[in-house]
Amino acid sequence: MYANYRTQPYLEAMCHLIEQYKPEVILMGATGMGRDLAGAVATRVGTGLTADCTGLDIDDKRNLMQTRPAFGGNIMATIMCDKYRPQMSTVRPHVMQMPEPLAGADGEIIKVDFSIPEEQVSVKILEVIRDGDSKQKIDIGGAEFIVSGGRGMMGPENFALLKELADELGAVVGASRSAVDAGWMPHDRQVGQTGKTVRPKIYIACGISGAIQHLVGMQDADLIIAINRDKEAPIFEVAHYGIVGDLFKVVPELTQNIRELKKQGCGARVK
Repeated sequence: MYANYRTQPYLEAMCHLIEQYKPEVILMGATGMGRDLAGAVATRVGTGLTADCTGLDIDDKRNLMQTRPAFGGNIMATIMCDKYRPQMSTVRPHVMQMPEPLAGADGEIIKVDFSIPEEQVSVKILEVIRDGDSKQKIDIGGAEFIVSGGRGMMGPENFALLKELADELGAVVGASRSAVDAGWMPHDRQVGQTGKTVRPKIYIACGISGAIQHLVGMQDADLIIAINRDKEAPIFEVAHYGIVGDLFKVVPELTQNIRELKKQGCGARVK
């Protein structure tokens, strides 16, 4: 019954667990399935739900402090559900930093035997068809090195410059929402609030001004390098290194310098 996701069986199972164990907090991934299930569960149990959180904390009254972008991504709001339980949030993949393993820590997996009669489930899965292009698609959410372009790229043909740099670094090419909306890059390469949240080792932003909806999707990268001709661009506020200049000159020179370093035996990719 639970091999393939269907809202109704998962909803009944979650509500059964909530009734049995009375949790104070429920967290789900802000994936397609997680968003669907979390909304249904919150409605059934009569509690609040904060979606797409980028930060979580607990106050001294055991309230879950849920931080997420608001008003179109122009501000960051902290939301609390202090009158109802359980408190529910969905969190986007790669938003939280992976903690170091805690030596000696253990846990218990509790298996609960629960199901509903199959004839009560209105949705039947007849066949699962995989996307034929899925093997060719790149998940930028898990990439260690990303070179992204924004409106400053001026057109889709100029992303070839970023592809050359990315190839030298062993990176993938991403894009801001403005570049995706313009049709220069596919949506699966979009970084930001309405795209993918990333946490790479190196993030190079080329021609990206740094709107907050983009920043919340990449600001936790280990190292951020920004290239922009506008020295007042907000992207420089989160960048570890900033280059104020024409990206059409800076990027090719950077690519060439990396090639020369590799020829000198400095490594085949960034470490």
